[in-house]
Amino acid sequence: MTASRTQIVAGNWKMNLDRTAARDLAAAVAARVGEAGTAELVLCPPAVYVDTVGAALAAVSSPIGLGAQTMHDKASGAFTGEVAPPMLVDLGCRYVILGHSERRTLFGETDAIVNAKTKSALSVGLTPIVCVGETLEEREANRTAEVVTTQVKGSLAGLSPAELEKVVIAYEPVWAIGTGKVATPQQAQEVHALIRGLLASIGSPEVASKVRIQYGGSVKPDNAVDLASQPDIDGALVGGASLKADDFLGIAKAFGA
Repeated sequence: MTASRTQIVAGNWKMNLDRTAARDLAAAVAARVGEAGTAELVLCPPAVYVDTVGAALAAVSSPIGLGAQTMHDKASGAFTGEVAPPMLVDLGCRYVILGHSERRTLFGETDAIVNAKTKSALSVGLTPIVCVGETLEEREANRTAEVVTTQVKGSLAGLSPAELEKVVIAYEPVWAIGTGKVATPQQAQEVHALIRGLLASIGSPEVASKVRIQYGGSVKPDNAVDLASQPDIDGALVGGASLKADDFLGIAKAFGA
């Protein structure tokens, strides 16, 4: 990690917890936020609990950022079941996860869709956490660089240098999400360096040096320290481990040390 970039650790709670559990988990993390050191923390609960988690954080004036797990790219309209960017802002969200592999594989989100959502998020002041990553089949076929390059360029197409600086990238190898497998620090660093090089070509080396690139995929306290030691890894997007305050804060401590 690089001292000039504030490390960012986000918890993606996915479709888990009930309202009471969501409130209690947010309160537990907020009460111990100091353990994260210099790292910035973000909590991304299910959409129906965003308001509850936001209230829990606001009650203690917590610096923890509130985020959503996805959104529509339109500001309003006849899109039954969807959530609009201004609605997230209205609830106090500062972040939104876009293009997570589960959204791409289960719900058919393409790079073009992620790109539209990214532009829409930036237009209302949300910080998009844009996810990219290859499947096991793609990695074994030595297509990691090709797949990640296509996703990065497609998802960020048309952004100005100033807009690029506001984006957070999350590299999540699909084969490591929820499987217990984790990319080695060297494997993760290699792809993070590739992404930073792409950002330099899309924007500029200066822009690339400012963008934070998280790693995601079975991150736990016991592997976070080694991941955090890599020069281009600037935090983590945490799934299962974010559902337990001890685990989430253990990961945050590794990046905020």
